[in-house]
Amino acid sequence: MIESGTVRLRLDIAYDGTGFSGWTRQPSLRTVQGELEAALATVFRRHGPALTLTVAGRTDAGVHATGQVAHLDLTPEQLASLDRPGRGKTRPDEARGPAALARRLNGIAGLSSDLYVSRVAPAPPGFDARFSAIWRRYVYRVADVAAERNPLLQNHTLWYPARLDVERMHAAAEALIGLHDWAAFCKPREGATTIRSLQRFAWRRDATGVLLAEVEADAFCHSMVRALVGASIAVGEDKLDAERLVAVRDGLARTSEFKVAPAKGLTLVEVGYPDDAALAERAEQTRALRTLPQLTDPLPMD
Repeated sequence: MIESGTVRLRLDIAYDGTGFSGWTRQPSLRTVQGELEAALATVFRRHGPALTLTVAGRTDAGVHATGQVAHLDLTPEQLASLDRPGRGKTRPDEARGPAALARRLNGIAGLSSDLYVSRVAPAPPGFDARFSAIWRRYVYRVADVAAERNPLLQNHTLWYPARLDVERMHAAAEALIGLHDWAAFCKPREGATTIRSLQRFAWRRDATGVLLAEVEADAFCHSMVRALVGASIAVGEDKLDAERLVAVRDGLARTSEFKVAPAKGLTLVEVGYPDDAALAERAEQTRALRTLPQLTDPLPMD
């Protein structure tokens, strides 16, 4: 909920997850939230209170993002401070308000940073980066022995030492789509639901031969995408029958029949929201789910 008297801003964020211990702020560890909130503290050091970001998807250590979304609430004084140029400087119109905040955050991060705020803008009424979202989309990259292996992308691609059958992988993936309990593909978290609606799961090769998995759901439980990718790889290498994935899912128990894929190949590419008129309703619907004991955590984590 937006605190009375504050103005909500939407931030679009990209980062290379290699050097981060995930999104969530943690003592003594470098995280995306920690870096951004430290930069916000610098920008608004004379204009408290301290600011906290709310994010659409709490990515794990090593996971990348090109389409992460967050929001924060500024007091009128904090918002007005963004229009004030530094001593002896003038400010063009395009560098005022939210646009000025994006420039300042990126300036603090530096030109060689692995974290970039691509846009800051006033949020529509009812917008909540976390609760208003209706889907999150991830892409996972795998370079098997038939694919081009680009060293420039080694921190964003799993290099796999075997040939994978992408047709088998795609067929197995499509069979999993739907609203189900994904306990067999999630790292257990006490009090958290594992019921999710998997809306899209598809495999293909790009022009360089790299296998791309596109995975979209209303939300993801902890390690769900990487477990789905690991299971698909086992199918692609003919170590697991395609039909077995449905049986594993419906069995609701973790299995050692496949390995969870490493984080380096995974990128959060987009978060979907309804039309502006439906943002508040969607947020209320999602919050209502969190009041049920069996649905305590509809947030994505991977």
